[in-house]
Amino acid sequence: MPLPFASALLPLALLAPAVAPVSVIEADFDPASAFVPPAAISYADDLVPYGSHATVVTDRSTAGRTVLTLTVTGLAPGHEFPVHLHTGTCGTVPASSGPHYQNVVDPVQPSTDPAYANDRNELRLVLRTDDRGDGTATAAVDWQARAGEARSLVLHAGTPAGPHAAADRVGCIKLDR
Repeated sequence: MPLPFASALLPLALLAPAVAPVSVIEADFDPASAFVPPAAISYADDLVPYGSHATVVTDRSTAGRTVLTLTVTGLAPGHEFPVHLHTGTCGTVPASSGPHYQNVVDPVQPSTDPAYANDRNELRLVLRTDDRGDGTATAAVDWQARAGEARSLVLHAGTPAGPHAAADRVGCIKLDR
């Protein structure tokens, strides 16, 4: 004999959560001009070689908190990359990724006001690669990004290397796949 409330609960059981508590993205860096739009784009193959690999683990299992871990293999060895969440998606040009994602958005863009552009209001990592070009970085913030607004994770050139300025966007990983 079926339970009277079972039919009412079935549709609820089939609903997916709005945001998975833990997400994992695995991607190899490819050129922006690839025939199939890549999940990770290299804009500077001397620092982010084609075929190098990234894993992004985002943990939202604790209410009101986000922990993001980026692990890479095959990037430029012995290099330091500043990494940030961005509001745009990865595209054929680095600027496609838009500005840094901010929990409280600075009304003046581009944001340079330290009240908004800081490591409490933006998710920031510093990724350091070893002599093989491998590395891991983790950052935690006491907020969760608004749905659909943190669309990419961008690697910046960091310490000047070759033709790149420190702020140049050299790699981008799509988070909204």
